[in-house]
This record gives sequence, C-alpha cells and structure tokens, in this order.
Amino acid sequence: MSTEITTKDAANQLSISEQRVRTLCRTSDLDARKIGNSWVITQKSLDVYGLKTAHKVAEDHPAYNVGKKKPIALSFFSGAMGLDLGIEKAGFDIRLACEVDKFCRQTIALNRPDTALLTDINQYAASDVRKAAGLAKGDDVDLIMGGPPCQAFSTAGKRKGLEDERGNVFIKYIDLALELNPKYFIIENVRGLLSCPMMHRPHDQRGSKFPDLCEDELKGGALNFIINRLENSGYGYSFNLYNSANFGTPQVRERVIIVCSRNGRKPPFLTPTHSENPEHGLPKWNTVKGCIAKLTEHNHLNFPEKRLKYYRLLKSGQNWKNLPIDLQKKAMGKSYYSGGGKTGFLRRLGWDKPSPTLVTHPTMPATDLAHPEEDRPLSVEEYKRIQEFPDSWDLAGPIIQQYKQVGNAVPLSLGHAVGKLIFNLLHEIETLPFNNFKYSRYKHTSDSDWRAQFDREIFAHQVKPEQHELGFG
Repeated sequence: MSTEITTKDAANQLSISEQRVRTLCRTSDLDARKIGNSWVITQKSLDVYGLKTAHKVAEDHPAYNVGKKKPIALSFFSGAMGLDLGIEKAGFDIRLACEVDKFCRQTIALNRPDTALLTDINQYAASDVRKAAGLAKGDDVDLIMGGPPCQAFSTAGKRKGLEDERGNVFIKYIDLALELNPKYFIIENVRGLLSCPMMHRPHDQRGSKFPDLCEDELKGGALNFIINRLENSGYGYSFNLYNSANFGTPQVRERVIIVCSRNGRKPPFLTPTHSENPEHGLPKWNTVKGCIAKLTEHNHLNFPEKRLKYYRLLKSGQNWKNLPIDLQKKAMGKSYYSGGGKTGFLRRLGWDKPSPTLVTHPTMPATDLAHPEEDRPLSVEEYKRIQEFPDSWDLAGPIIQQYKQVGNAVPLSLGHAVGKLIFNLLHEIETLPFNNFKYSRYKHTSDSDWRAQFDREIFAHQVKPEQHELGFG
C-alpha cells in the first residue's frame, strides 16, 4: 500500500504552496482522498507528478531489482530512450542509462525507475558504471549503445568535428566502451559523421599558398580517426547510413549506425523489413496515415496567423510551392529569392507516405511539420506515434521539451533492428544478407564504399597519414 502524506508535506516536497497542492487534489492531478476537511496524497503519485513537471530532480541511482536473465545492455546519451526501447524489445535488459539532460532524466525515471541512472559521462570511470549497473566482477557486458551529441557533426552546424567540445564527449564514449570491453557496442550518429573532418581548417587558409590538407582535415577525417581507434583495439566493425523507413518506421530518418564486435569479425548489416517500391519481396514503407489517423488526444503548439492563412490553402503533401506565384512571394518574403529547395517551408505532411524527419520544434519556419489536413503543427502524441514510442510513454517537462525529446530520439524500429542483429550474433543465429539493398538515399555510405571514397580523397590531396593526439594515447 502506498504511503500517504499531508498537503503540507507535499507542498514542501514540490516547493509549491499548500493551496496549489489542494487544487491538484481537486483536479485529480494527484492521487488523493479527503479525510474530513483535509486531503491525504499518495507518495507515488506525488513522485510521478514531480518528475513530470520538473518539480523533482531525477537523482543518480544504481539499478534496482537486478536479476533478469537476459543479455545486458548499457545505454549512454540515452535521451528519451528511443534506441533503448527498440533494443529492449529485441530481448535485452537495459541495465543502465546515462543522460545529462534534466528533462530526459526525468522521463527515464518516470518510465524505467529500476534502470540505473547516471548523469554526465565525463564523471564516471568504468568501475563506476559497473557498480551502478549491479555487475559482479566476472559479469560480461553484452552490449553498449549510444549516440554522442550530434551537433558537432551535423550538416547544419559549423562542422568542427572532434575539435568541438561535444566531439570530445564522443571520444570519452569510445574510450569508456573499450575499457568496459563489451561483446558488442554501437555508435549512432547523424549523416554528417561520414564527411566531417576531425580538424577543421578555415577555407581562407586553403589553396596553393598554404600547406596541403592533412588526413585529419579531409572530409571524413573524424570517422577515419574513430575507425583507426577501433582497429587498433582489435574490434571488428561495419557501418552504413540507414533510413529508418526501411525498418518499419513511418518516417524518412537517416542515421549512421556503427556496429563494433569484440571478436574482431565484421558484423553484417541490419536486416530491412520494408522497402520503398517495394524491392526484395518486402512490404512498402509505412505511412503517416497508418500511425496517426485515429489519434484523438492532441497537445500541440500553434502556428502564427500569418502562416495559417497560407496553410488553409494547402492540401495534404503540399508546401509553399503549391501556392500561386504571387502568394509564394508574399508567404516566403526574402526567402523566396534564396537558394536551395526550401521544401520545409509551409509543409503539410502527406497521408500516403512516411513523414519527413521530425525536428525538435515543429513550428520553425524552415522546417514546419503541419498536420496533413488540420491547420496546426503535429502534436506531441503524433510525434510519439511517428517515432514509435508507446502511447503510455510519459514525457517530462513543458511541451517544448517534450517535442525536443521525441524529435531527438532514434525511432524504435531502427533500434529494434540493431537489437535483433546483436541478439542474433550473441546466439549465433545466421543473418541473411540483402545484396544490393538501398539502405539510404546517398552514395558511399557503407563501410567499404566509404573507405574507397576516403582513399580517393587522400590520393587527390596527396596527403600523408597524420593523426593528431586527442587523448587516445
């Protein structure tokens, strides 16, 4: 039976007034009952409310109720746990999550209270991680997974790569994973990792008057550096750029997945479950209509009226280019004359195709994500469906933070494909290849094709292999 507390104790725990607590009792935001003229509240409901609203902090804690007989997985940069949920679905025990963002931590604590929770990866040694995860001295780690912050490698950012402070967290993750020595570990990141230099040389310092670019300054130098680190540590690896739509996600979202193997062998690629046309006898990509059409509850932001007047003229799957020319110019303003496709402006999702990549804010002018028919942005509930989170998955914090958590997540079907591959490798179950399958829209994205392209870059620039020290020793 849950402990019950007074309104005064509840107010002290949440740092709000007793009057506010009584209001929450009357509105059933707290699980409470009246005794005479006073309310008593269950401690559990108060804890849940506190985490959801950020009135309570999600503290670090070890794993509870350890003892599941499943392969053990440790998660870093866990976010809202999209990758984790997919891997959990494949049969893994997510023993530990490590996340620095306040609201993501609260989401983790709300939904997976028994999972060990750590904060900043830089604060922990391998021994700290093992202790928090409840691992005995001889316990092996089956899988470590994580997506270090992608901004350092984003194609939309400054592309400083491993020089960026966030890139150093990338290195910390690899070092920690190698020290923990799991059977497999995963590196997940954005497409920009394939072409990002490890060291960025400004363009005004290039040309015939300057020294040739070194290997680390070439496109792909950061990934090359990471691969060299893996090879020197004895880990085998494979990687590709995977479109999540090929794994059942109703969304075109591409992510680099590097699968690293302690046994030194090259792991196979992920097994697709869907295809665009379709090819290989697989069903077609899932659509927006199939996942959000029947939703009835919606929490969402709103578009300003100056955009809504144009949205009212657009149908499912259309954008600003479907307006008459005179209205295009008015709607776009100066952006009308700028370069690029600009397809994210005034964009309605199409019912009969996957969603474009969800962003962290659905009402930014250049990346609008409007409902196919209704005059509003996608709701948080629709974000969850498109990213394949369970409807019951609680998100902590204000609505902006909820969008951000889901928008940054790995879709569950892509996570499940990763987990299923590793589970099969652990149990020596054969993974059948899909020869000539188009995993993404881009060229040179598989490990072998990427290596050939990078070697051509080296030859073209006539550079010598040169590695700058970034703490690898």
